[in-house]
Amino acid sequence: MGKLGCGIDGVLNEAKFSEPLPWIGVYIAAASLACAVAMAADVIHGFRHWKLWFPCKFFTINATSLTIITVAVKLSVDLNTPMPRGQDQLAKLSSTALICTVMCNSMPSIGTMENKEILTNIVALGILVITVIVNICIQLGTGVIFVFELEHALIMFLMLVLLVVLSFSALTVPTIKRYLELKYMKKYEMAQKECSKANETDKPLEQKLREALMRYWMMAHTCSPQFVVGRSVTCTASGALCLLSAATLAEAMVRFYLVPESFKFCKGDSDYGWSINLVLLTQAVAVGLGTIAPAIRWFLAINFRCPSRGRKKGYSREYRLEEYWIRTLVEMKECPLNIPVRNRLCRRIVHDAKVKFLNLCIGIQGGIVFTSKVIRLISILFMSVILLCYDCCRDQLMKFTPDNSVGNDSGSELPHSSKLDLSRFVLHLEGEDSLVEVMMKDNRDATDYWRRKARKRQPKYLMELLELSRPSEGFKGLTEFDSFKVPSLDTEEAPNCWSLSLVTLTSIAIAVPSIDSYSIKHLIAGVNEGLVYVRNIEDMQGNLVNSRKAADVVWLGVELYHRWLNVDIRKLSLQGKNTREILEVLSDSANNIFMEFKKCNANLCLLDSPSKWPIKVLAANSMYRICQSILLDYENRNYKMTERLFEAIGVMVSDILAACLTNLKQFITIKCSTSSIEEREESVRHAAHVMGKTEMIVKLLHKRSLPGLNPDQMAVMDEWHHFIS
Repeated sequence: MGKLGCGIDGVLNEAKFSEPLPWIGVYIAAASLACAVAMAADVIHGFRHWKLWFPCKFFTINATSLTIITVAVKLSVDLNTPMPRGQDQLAKLSSTALICTVMCNSMPSIGTMENKEILTNIVALGILVITVIVNICIQLGTGVIFVFELEHALIMFLMLVLLVVLSFSALTVPTIKRYLELKYMKKYEMAQKECSKANETDKPLEQKLREALMRYWMMAHTCSPQFVVGRSVTCTASGALCLLSAATLAEAMVRFYLVPESFKFCKGDSDYGWSINLVLLTQAVAVGLGTIAPAIRWFLAINFRCPSRGRKKGYSREYRLEEYWIRTLVEMKECPLNIPVRNRLCRRIVHDAKVKFLNLCIGIQGGIVFTSKVIRLISILFMSVILLCYDCCRDQLMKFTPDNSVGNDSGSELPHSSKLDLSRFVLHLEGEDSLVEVMMKDNRDATDYWRRKARKRQPKYLMELLELSRPSEGFKGLTEFDSFKVPSLDTEEAPNCWSLSLVTLTSIAIAVPSIDSYSIKHLIAGVNEGLVYVRNIEDMQGNLVNSRKAADVVWLGVELYHRWLNVDIRKLSLQGKNTREILEVLSDSANNIFMEFKKCNANLCLLDSPSKWPIKVLAANSMYRICQSILLDYENRNYKMTERLFEAIGVMVSDILAACLTNLKQFITIKCSTSSIEEREESVRHAAHVMGKTEMIVKLLHKRSLPGLNPDQMAVMDEWHHFIS
């Protein structure tokens, strides 16, 4: 009977069931801490990148976060565990406040979701919120919660309002994305025309690229779905509600700890025991950290529109309901409802019910937007006095500050009038006209900042390697590594690949005997830095996926273990063999890999093209062709001198890298336009980092005479090979 939970006398042993509760409290605290860490990471990320609208990078509404939140708020839905002490009652309140905080904090994340994902996550969040509200109401009725009743009631009201605001804000996301995508394409065409005109001027290439990036960044940033949601009026209002929720929890905690005699608590201890204090601490920290981002969004929205700071004073136009708020609901109302019912009267009743329901939703949406704008106006009226006092104090301090205008003029910053006007590239919604100048001013110099930051991490080994290239001879090394028509290991030749050719040549260079380790290390370091940009350029081609994978697999072994597939190339160089013998060993090893695979796979020749060969076969084919090319020219170039062969391979590698990196300008342009609206901002940021790191390389290569190939051909290695040879 003891195993069934009963004692010897047959009475149910309830105390036994409560023993794990302290450890469950630790589990709740761990989930709360996870929420706190994720929200704090978003705050740090926002400050680090100076995105004070705080995009949700680490804490978003998804299946994982909703599961963690469900664990973190377990105390709110615990209906029958006694909570007699003040800390127990506060922990109940902090769990409720945490839900408000996470909803406000993660609101911008709905901008990155697809339509089905939005629906799934909002429904799941709604079920959680309604469950919590119902359970708290039950606890208020049964007496499990017997203090802080007003605080609970207020936070439950805020929770319900935030759920409605979040749900109806999510309805606008598809419409906003469509609208901004269309607007982006028009602005992108305008940017391309301006870039084409700039190319006809005598401006340096790096300045043309920098100005192009500034245009692309302004468009990509201002149409970022998270930024659009983050600057919306509903998100601003949610920030005010989040502050009110956190203030309610803070008020309850202050009253409890400073005026404990005003409460009457029960005697005894909670079954959660010592873990309640841990839960209360972690959830209070989570609420505090989670309130930072919504509060700053709220404050910035007020600061942008505050009349006392020179902003627009008229508010009458701002209280119109912009079309994009209700566009989705209007489209749903106009669409026919396809139901498998033949009876005309039934279909009419259902259709009328749908129209009335959607009219109600449109009314609710209008009420939410209007209320949000009222909250913003009240906030402005309240904060304008404080901001005005701050401006007055600042102006008074400036009178006693020495005039540094001369020093400022001599600095690196350009006067405002000489900067590129980017206001026409700011993508904004209806009703956001007053924010255009603010958004342009705050993001004008973002790409220059990243470029300067990236310039501090120049690929020095790559630049040293590129200096081995011979400008007077063009890109001759690009043909020397495969200078003769050497038959490949199959009837059809596999296409050359920038990265695979580089790693194969580097593998051969490491195998060359009597070369000092310093030269080998520098070659590996230079190729390693160059492959980062080579892979970016190869991403523009879609037909060399297997070749790029083969290069990655080979390079992993070469860089870490000095092994080319199954051959220890460093050991091979120490066995006393001459260069011809080493090249023959590598060639034979590649041939054996191919022939062995062909025996096991008789249908290899039936593949559509050699570019679809398995990665080891492609790596073997590349090694065989390059080794045979070098062997056929072995005597003419006196490669039996190891230093001469190593130097020749270094020049080949340098020329291949130089030819490939001439596509950096094309890569930066494509990178700014091909990504989706959710990824476009990060894509342009990446392009700015690449430009900053390779600015000196672009200058160096721009001085060289390039072959008469169009941009698409210049990205293909075989096109270079055919043109030069």
